[in-house]
Amino acid sequence: MATSASPTGLVPVKLLNGTPYAGAFRQYDIANNYGTNIFNGSLVKINTAGVVELMVEQGTNGDQFDATTIGVLVGCSYTDPNTSQLTFQNYYPASTVASDIKAFVIDDPDVLFRAQCDGALTAGVGSNIHLANVQSTSTGSTLSGRSNVALDASEAASTATFGLRIVELVDDGLNSPGDAFTEVLVKIQIGDHSFTQTTGVATS
Repeated sequence: MATSASPTGLVPVKLLNGTPYAGAFRQYDIANNYGTNIFNGSLVKINTAGVVELMVEQGTNGDQFDATTIGVLVGCSYTDPNTSQLTFQNYYPASTVASDIKAFVIDDPDVLFRAQCDGALTAGVGSNIHLANVQSTSTGSTLSGRSNVALDASEAASTATFGLRIVELVDDGLNSPGDAFTEVLVKIQIGDHSFTQTTGVATS
């Protein structure tokens, strides 16, 4: 049972129609020398230059997604400036100096992600939720490359501006609804995913 806090960000499980997630992702550019770690399982957005960067929640209370959120990072590649070799990483290390950095992003709006809440969840399926800890340079491990971002159990509600929708409560023998650190399947809200927006990214 999920009785201890062990969040690993957003982990892809299946599609909204029930089909298992088969590993598909798209490659996006990351700017040369971008100065922020992006851990595996972190939400990313596409900026006005058309490149990927970490998505940081917006709004007065810091609980709203950026409408240019494009998906979840699951790795990257770049030519290592020290060895001149093409390098694959589980996460993007901050301030990597390379002109060919590629982010591997799960950008399908219908993918469901497994995530752990920061406490016992009392809300149910169909509720909206947002992140408990702001994604930053410190919300992850440079050893494993995994994000440690969690969901805010105390604020799961009908609030339209929260960026994730709870689709399922995980009940798999290891986790049960009502556990001290409830695990759920979520999807990015239609109003927050770049591909379900009618307004495109304004290029600079």
